[in-house]
Amino acid sequence: MTTIMNETIFRAGAAAADITPTLGTLINGDFFPHRANHVHDRLFVRALVLENGSARLVIAVADTCVMPRALMDRMKVHIHAQTGIDPGSILISCTHTHAGGSAGDIFLTPPDTAYCTLLEEKTVEAVTEACVQLQPAIIAYGSANVPQHVVCRRYFMKDGYVPENPVDGGTDAVKTNPIGAAGQILQPAAQTDPGLGFIAVKSVKGNWISVLANYSLHYAGDWENGTVTADYFGAFTRHLGDMLQADGGFQAIMSNGTSGDVNIWDFLHPDRYPTAHFAKSDIIGRDLAEAVFHAIPALQWETAPALAAEYSDVRLKVRKPDPDSIAAARRLMAETDYGTLSYDMHSMRRIFAREQVLLAGFPDEMDCPVQVMRIGHCRIGALPGEFFAQTGLYLKQLSGRYFSIGLANANVGYVPPALEMDRGGYETWRCRNSLLERNAENRIVDRMLQLLQKLS
Repeated sequence: MTTIMNETIFRAGAAAADITPTLGTLINGDFFPHRANHVHDRLFVRALVLENGSARLVIAVADTCVMPRALMDRMKVHIHAQTGIDPGSILISCTHTHAGGSAGDIFLTPPDTAYCTLLEEKTVEAVTEACVQLQPAIIAYGSANVPQHVVCRRYFMKDGYVPENPVDGGTDAVKTNPIGAAGQILQPAAQTDPGLGFIAVKSVKGNWISVLANYSLHYAGDWENGTVTADYFGAFTRHLGDMLQADGGFQAIMSNGTSGDVNIWDFLHPDRYPTAHFAKSDIIGRDLAEAVFHAIPALQWETAPALAAEYSDVRLKVRKPDPDSIAAARRLMAETDYGTLSYDMHSMRRIFAREQVLLAGFPDEMDCPVQVMRIGHCRIGALPGEFFAQTGLYLKQLSGRYFSIGLANANVGYVPPALEMDRGGYETWRCRNSLLERNAENRIVDRMLQLLQKLS
């Protein structure tokens, strides 16, 4: 059977490369830097390549917190050089584990340059190996609801509670993660997305190639600082492989959806998970794997799915501090010993003062990549940061068999809907990880809908 590109046969291949950081590597995702001192489970970048006679698509997901666009763009250049795949048809994203090597600058943690080199090399390696593994295949889209693990982390608080804003010194209308103030919670501020979407891929001989899943939940975080772990994303891959009794070539991939305002720190029901390290992430990973496993018998398999991709940039304004704010931030920085800060509002004011000074050096506008893929009856959108559940639900409602992969192709930080920007809260505090104009979410969604219309 021929497998050359000018035939219409559908083929798929998957592969993984180990990206576990060495001990001593910087770990980001927190306000403060940590260094790897213990490896609980190995980290991977996993790649799925799909092709037919007219298109080749790549989806790669790395067990890391965030990656900047420049790093992802370099990866795509190297992938194109080795495989010929068009960069606009390559989607690279992060799981958003907060226990992996630092590839992006977050608050007081810089990128670990040696680790960035490893991550770049291994991502290219995973994609090129997935191309080697291409074989005639079938594919299906599936979904399930797993509502028990998604909790809105933004809350309206009772009268008398003052949600402080460390950037402008004012008061927010919502509080994100009200640690120590659970008794002051009035109600969650927004709806969550319980949907678990996935595509399943088998060889025509019946062997499992890959399952690419998507869930809108932040990391579980049930480990000590300094630990290296893929969090529930890694637990999902292990459990699903066991349930399917798949061979070593099978790649289960869990991607992060629209989870910017969602986590599993349940302040209203704090005792519903065990407290042992890794227990919560294992439960979440297992439940998601079971949901996929039980949905598989009802799947409708496609033998000749259409494949296509659309890619575009949206130019958006950057929210920059005014001169008075910059001057005040510089004065606060001058009197701060950044080595003695902790997790209190006193320290937050100083951390965000530093952010104002750094943000002042940014350009006034930036390009944000938006990408959509058609894979048979399924559509996948790639969002370049941390978007809220509301965004993902809206796109699903309009697009049908669809899911959004977040932190894809760039990291522009949090992109709340305009109403949530007005309410304030941690995700809206102006900094390098929340820097786009108030209406950015709406403009990005509009562009994505335009691209989805092209694919139809």
